[in-house]
Amino acid sequence: MSEGLERFGKTFPAGTVLFSEGDEGEEMYVIQSGRVQLTRNVRGRQAHLATLPPGEFFGEMAIVNNQPRSATATVLEDAHLLVIDARTFEAMVRGNSEIAMRFIKKMAGRVALANAQVEMLLLADLNHRLTHHLRYLAETQGVADGPGVRIDASVEELAAGVGAAPQQVAASLKRLEQARLISMELGTITVAEPGKLDQFLDFLDMKERFGA
Repeated sequence: MSEGLERFGKTFPAGTVLFSEGDEGEEMYVIQSGRVQLTRNVRGRQAHLATLPPGEFFGEMAIVNNQPRSATATVLEDAHLLVIDARTFEAMVRGNSEIAMRFIKKMAGRVALANAQVEMLLLADLNHRLTHHLRYLAETQGVADGPGVRIDASVEELAAGVGAAPQQVAASLKRLEQARLISMELGTITVAEPGKLDQFLDFLDMKERFGA
């Protein structure tokens, strides 16, 4: 990041709510250190949308389209962020084509991801939502482990991601483990064979669609 932007830097302690869903937005943020979690209210619960690491930016849509915040942003660990207002952001985009292209590509990816997450969260069946979420995590964050894929996620994190209570998610995970689709250790889930998880998803899709 350009040294000229350092004047926009601010430090926020863990637990700080930078903005809440529905708030008016006048600033965007760039993470220089720390992590920020984005959540959205779904069916009366705070559903996890993303955990953003250093280098990511967020909050830009509120200043681009002048709409209320679509999510709540909470600092997970002490963070140093660049806080950029609409005028500065517009000047950055106008004056640097590389920044403009990075922004467009990032936004296109986020729109696709948001659409997929909304579709997943609207599924009525928890097993269906959880299996979709595990498949997504395996693709985007998983680490190869023999024929399987290891996911580092707690029951609480998975519960936030699918909009359900932790005890419900724990019971659903147990059923998936009994079916030998996953194995579990503390804070870790291993998808035994992603191909079998895909087959199970196909079955759940048919069940959801036709009410079988």
